[in-house]
Amino acid sequence: MTLKIYNTLARKKQEFVPLNPPKVGMYVCGVTVYDECHLGHARAVFTFDVIYRYLKHRGYEVTYVRNFTDVDDKIINRANQEGVSWKVIAEKYIAAFGRDMGDLGTLVPTHEPKATEHIAHMQKIIKGLVEKQMAYPIEGDVFYSVRKKKDYGKLSGKKIDELEAGARIEIHEAKKEAIDFALWKKSKPDEPQWDSPWGPGRPGWHIECSAMSMHFLGSTFDIHGGGRDLMFPHHENEIAQSEGFSEKPFVRYWIHNGFININAEKMSKSLGNFFTIHELLKRYHPEALRLLILAAHYRSPLDYTEKIMEATQASLDRWYATLARVSTQCQASSKSKDHPPKDLVNKVESLVSAFEEAMDDDFNTAKVVGLLFDLVREWNKYLDGTTEISGKTCQTFLKAAQTIHGVLGLFGSDPQVYLNQVKALKMVKVTLSDEEIQEKINQRNSARQTKNWALADAIRNELASLGITLKDNPDGTTGWNI
Repeated sequence: MTLKIYNTLARKKQEFVPLNPPKVGMYVCGVTVYDECHLGHARAVFTFDVIYRYLKHRGYEVTYVRNFTDVDDKIINRANQEGVSWKVIAEKYIAAFGRDMGDLGTLVPTHEPKATEHIAHMQKIIKGLVEKQMAYPIEGDVFYSVRKKKDYGKLSGKKIDELEAGARIEIHEAKKEAIDFALWKKSKPDEPQWDSPWGPGRPGWHIECSAMSMHFLGSTFDIHGGGRDLMFPHHENEIAQSEGFSEKPFVRYWIHNGFININAEKMSKSLGNFFTIHELLKRYHPEALRLLILAAHYRSPLDYTEKIMEATQASLDRWYATLARVSTQCQASSKSKDHPPKDLVNKVESLVSAFEEAMDDDFNTAKVVGLLFDLVREWNKYLDGTTEISGKTCQTFLKAAQTIHGVLGLFGSDPQVYLNQVKALKMVKVTLSDEEIQEKINQRNSARQTKNWALADAIRNELASLGITLKDNPDGTTGWNI
């Protein structure tokens, strides 16, 4: 099988051929640490966490670098608002990011550098660009001369002559052209600053990723990733300054994940329609957030509504209920002679190869999720008609689920642990304890035995108003769910 990746630079899928196999270098733009991470950050994190895992699954030795932007206008502004040092803000939200990533179960990258740790590397690149006349200093600032890069715009498809100064293009009265961008910024009073050949200042946003990626991965490396919103100007400017400095191709494969829409509107802090990861994890299981994101192809737009999130959680509950059912039956039927339908057996036995085929097609997690829930339906249909199953078939299925879990971070937890965790999350919304709920059920069973249907119905309705559904049979209530 051949892994194919949609390369934004080529605007098509291409066979993945690393520069120095089996080694792979991958750099992903990290967060600017001035606030809590939101659902948009979670999409990028999950996307590249899965790509990292899958490349390792394929046998590659991956060096994964994801940075922190720990000096920036937003950080400085937040520090001024709170009356603390910019370093305090940066460290606070780096810690919050680490907490969220731990809760989400993502793998730790090989390197997580901070921009402020690489000022010397940035200055080296800037100095080289000035010497090559690709950049020019003026009044303590240094700007990259965009017109000096003849193929500027090759990633985004934008043409130099059509670009106009706008919200994402820095405006400075002394710049030679509005489209030129800052490599080094003269510091204002009370701002963080570092000594430089051009005077005290701090780096521009774009230069930091060039410096950190080339420091860890070399002048040319395999994969650079990030959200689609970073394609222009950030990634375009990274290419310009990196290739202007090294005179070598910067990145072989560019990967960009799509946007998230909240209630049909693009998620934006300016619109206030965003959810932080920390908030969402108080209400939903971490795997439910992962499933929400991986159930769509990483390049496709993703819609978020409360209804979609609830349905995603319910789907994951159904998966684990089925996994528990298969596991229980498997343990009880290790010597069973009963054989599942041939179609189910074939799907189970080919599950790992089907998973790899989907992932080799530009990391198509959406197709994998579809395959797995198709199997959920097949398993439940079969289990509803038998008390014994083939031990070999169920063991093959459970082993395949673990393999997929190792890449997606989904579908492989202990079913009972997962179901208990979900129950605990849901219980936060319920004002009754387990014991109080059971007492209500006992009262209802007594009412049913004495044919006091009005009381039995009243208790059922009271529990239903709290989101509690009862499992009834002719002999009484045998259980409950939230």
